[in-house]
Amino acid sequence: MSALLSLAGIRKSFGDHEVLAGIDLDVAEHEVVALVGASGSGKSTLLRCINLLEQIDDGRILLAGEDISDPRVAADRVRARIGVVFQHYNLFPHLNVLDNVTLAARHVHRLPAADARRKGMDLLERIGLGAKAREFPDRLSGGQQQRVAIVRALATDPALLLLDEITSALDPELVGEVLDLVRELKGQGTTIVMATHEMAFARDVADRVVFLDSGTIVEQGHPDAFFGAPQHERTRRFLARVRH
Repeated sequence: MSALLSLAGIRKSFGDHEVLAGIDLDVAEHEVVALVGASGSGKSTLLRCINLLEQIDDGRILLAGEDISDPRVAADRVRARIGVVFQHYNLFPHLNVLDNVTLAARHVHRLPAADARRKGMDLLERIGLGAKAREFPDRLSGGQQQRVAIVRALATDPALLLLDEITSALDPELVGEVLDLVRELKGQGTTIVMATHEMAFARDVADRVVFLDSGTIVEQGHPDAFFGAPQHERTRRFLARVRH
């Protein structure tokens, strides 16, 4: 499989603190990659760099062969090709569910309103929220809001979907419905890079697990190998902590 996303030597510091210390990572089309690691290991910063929300200090980011880290590249044009879902939903409270889902399609991709709404309703029906299309976000549960946020990211047919700890703000009983949707997206061939603390989910859904520690990739591999026979002591210590 060809690489849809290629990261080469990615470095990022905030002041004197180096958060990413030379990240090299290729993600193939239709692959699901789970980024795991302790809080502060660089997972979220790496996702923000991929989406150009943070400017890298060194290295290159290629999306479908285009160097999107080139400062001359229009960041908004790149972001239109990448769907991002954050842990706190970030739905617009003054817009109903359908308007939230169709906003980018209408205003960024210039899809006719009727077409955008038709597609938005189709997506909402698929995840069982068609009846909530006219509701406002504060009338939804956390799990429902997060599923709407994922559908909003999918409404523009992104080449790449980035998921940043999308279950960490949810009550435990709501986590399953969100993870079920991600499982469905994997089955449809969506290319996903997700930062997650849900180890069982990473093992179940990811094609590859990547362990970050202190801004570097310590170990990566198929979930069976990563969880069943980790090669590095740092990986073993991390897994022992999360299992405990």
